Amino acid sequence: MLTAYCRRYHEGSVSLPLAEEVARKLGGQPILGTEVRSQADLALAVRNRLPLGTLKGLSEAGLSEQEIERFVIPQRTRRHRADRKQPLTVDESDRAVRLLRVQTLAEETFGDKEKANRWLRHPLTELQGETSLAVAQTEAGARVIETILGKIAWGAAA
Repeated sequence: MLTAYCRRYHEGSVSLPLAEEVARKLGGQPILGTEVRSQADLALAVRNRLPLGTLKGLSEAGLSEQEIERFVIPQRTRRHRADRKQPLTVDESDRAVRLLRVQTLAEETFGDKEKANRWLRHPLTELQGETSLAVAQTEAGARVIETILGKIAWGAAA
């Protein structure tokens, strides 16, 4: 089925605009230290470990400090890394990018950051009462949320 989700995806890979938007929300070239023009560039940035400064982008996208602590990095670990001027781990970097990818797709689907962020926190029957944000903790869960967003974008019952 052709969906708005599919407009972003072509043969399983994310198109440039989504990767660039996620990178922009992470702080762009000044924070990442590299230009991100493709999903491959974003994946390389994740493998190279994102700087702690990228967490500000999660806050600006609408994630609370408690959500960042729960879904990306515990506050105590964050303070420890800041003291030692260490970046996020690869896994933490991957979680940050995953959450921003889902948040960005929700924002595009609903056309509004506030509506998107409310939807991400609303329990869904299809998810057995869990929130989209909680389900997106894993890559498999994030794909489920992206599929639901695609259905919503095309007006199908999610």
